[in-house]
Amino acid sequence: MSNGAKAGDVICSELIELASADQNILAVTSDSRGSAALNPFATALPNQLIEMGIAEQNSVTVSAGLAHSGKRPFVFSPASFLTMRSVEQVKDDVAYSNTNVKLIGISGGNSYSVLGATHHSLQDLAITRAIPNLEVYMPADQYQTRALIQYLSKSDQPAYVRIGKKVLADVYETPAAAFKAPGKGNLIYDQGNDVTLVAAGETVRIALDAAQKLTNAGVGVKVVDLVSVKPLDQDLLNRVADQTHQIVTLEEHSIYGGLGSAVAEALAQRGDTAVHILGFPDEPAIAGTQDEVFGYYGLDADSVKSTVTTLLNK
Repeated sequence: MSNGAKAGDVICSELIELASADQNILAVTSDSRGSAALNPFATALPNQLIEMGIAEQNSVTVSAGLAHSGKRPFVFSPASFLTMRSVEQVKDDVAYSNTNVKLIGISGGNSYSVLGATHHSLQDLAITRAIPNLEVYMPADQYQTRALIQYLSKSDQPAYVRIGKKVLADVYETPAAAFKAPGKGNLIYDQGNDVTLVAAGETVRIALDAAQKLTNAGVGVKVVDLVSVKPLDQDLLNRVADQTHQIVTLEEHSIYGGLGSAVAEALAQRGDTAVHILGFPDEPAIAGTQDEVFGYYGLDADSVKSTVTTLLNK
């Protein structure tokens, strides 16, 4: 197992290989090829990269037109702008038309940290998971990212993928183990039946670290990676709920409308399972490094351990 990798670097290398074999695969950027780690793609396949400039709405609409012409565009833009500024184009030109466009939201969540609320995408899951026909994914490590891009390159379904900026520590050992299919999550830690931690994307590693601390403290804990935020793996959620009846979700997103909301919606009708949502509160996020902000809002491993311990002792 390696020491990890940035999701953007993995996507670029994978797309170079895929696009070299298929000239219909395109990368479309809105003055973001550097942030998206696409410079190697631009060098290797300059005729398959389209630079739209700072025009996210145009990037989405043009990509929809390209898809209608048989192309397979991957649109790269900061997640905050791709899902906020371009939401009408995503809803109408891509999802409503069921158009083969893959939307890659880079620097998602709190990745831009000190740049402030204008650059944070802490509402993108709430927006995208409410749009019909649009799949939503958050990969947790390089292997999951690689497998997801391979799937998306073959799928004709519109999709939104949120990635961050930092190096992701490895969670899996192979792409095959990391991502199986749309609507499929993974039970990646199973050491008892007191509580299940549910996460996706960058918070999966935090959930695993917190789970180990809880195990060491004598708490029986499971960890679920819901890489496929939409469609959701309701079967897996019900299986772990059958055993634990106590679910704690972790997300780099507002507590409204994101992963925790999706899990709560899926399990609400059971009536026997408590869902506690850990995320960003209903306020503009404070300024600071990503780790500092996570710690402030109780999303680091030690804080998660403390929160779970308190919940179980009530």
